[in-house]
Amino acid sequence: MNPIRVLLVEDHVLVREGIRALLRSLEGIDVVAEANDGREALRLIQTHQPDVVLMDIAMPGLNGLEAAARTAKECPTARLVMLSMHANEEYVRRALRAGVAGYLLKGADISELEFAIRSVARGETYLTPAVTKHVVQDFIRPQEHESDGLAGLTSRQREILQLIAEGRTTKGIAQVLNLSVKTVESHRVQLMERLKIRDVPGLVRYAIRVGLISPDD
Repeated sequence: MNPIRVLLVEDHVLVREGIRALLRSLEGIDVVAEANDGREALRLIQTHQPDVVLMDIAMPGLNGLEAAARTAKECPTARLVMLSMHANEEYVRRALRAGVAGYLLKGADISELEFAIRSVARGETYLTPAVTKHVVQDFIRPQEHESDGLAGLTSRQREILQLIAEGRTTKGIAQVLNLSVKTVESHRVQLMERLKIRDVPGLVRYAIRVGLISPDD
């Protein structure tokens, strides 16, 4: 049987090295590449076509949720397992809607990590036991007024919202996304109009509340 080919995405070097060492100790699992942010992950997924992508949820620039949503569209054969410090319902709900196949807490032991990877590689879904049953029920049930919030934004708008919340300047965002300053300013105005938020601190609070960034970022 061919080994399960895994792409590891984690922006903290020591954490990534620790997870890599654990994975390499498991029979039949091969780490084919590593990325330290969402954009690099998207590029490497196209290059290596992994079976499973083990991706951190909280990364600067392009978070794991946005990267996961793009991967689900661009490379649907890759099965994603989201790594998170939080069992927060909003994070889990957004991860499921983004198309991930698994959600695993970073405090999990190696046996759960192995089980999650092998499960999603078989085409199954794995949610860590800390994720309660009502989260899944909430995912299945349509969300009222969802289109008025984050889901009503385009992928580009969510990306710019994250960068704003991380403290990037308009010029800095333009450089990262290869856009003009005027285009970024236009997106910011549209964000505020869509979300009915009048200032940047309000955007930051909103981004934290919906799980685009962590309060610790």
